[in-house]
Amino acid sequence: MKQLMIILAVLAVSATTAMAADRAEGLWMSAPNDKGAYIHVEISPCGDRLCGVIVDVINSDNRSSVGKDIILDMKIGSNGKYSGGTIWAPDTDKTYKSKMSFKGETLVVKGCVGGFICRGQNWTRVK
Repeated sequence: MKQLMIILAVLAVSATTAMAADRAEGLWMSAPNDKGAYIHVEISPCGDRLCGVIVDVINSDNRSSVGKDIILDMKIGSNGKYSGGTIWAPDTDKTYKSKMSFKGETLVVKGCVGGFICRGQNWTRVK
């Protein structure tokens, strides 16, 4: 019985560790465009990767992006680096290979063409 209790305790600790939220999970604010509009993106797990959906558009009457996936299948790496996913750019309506990393508490989100030509934004955590 004592061995069973020890095994259950180890399994409980392992499950808690596996379910711990990734640093990138949460609500993020994109950088504002030239008209001051920006989006809020909720990043959450999708299987063993991360995905993000646009949950709000601020300072714009165009709310057609709300509810759309913006980040898909982002592989969680080490040291606050993410890769292997894609990002949809609402302003061009195109999808690009993507990578993300942390610079302090800022999430640097980039979309790339050919692996070398990238454009990105610094996103700020809302919560």
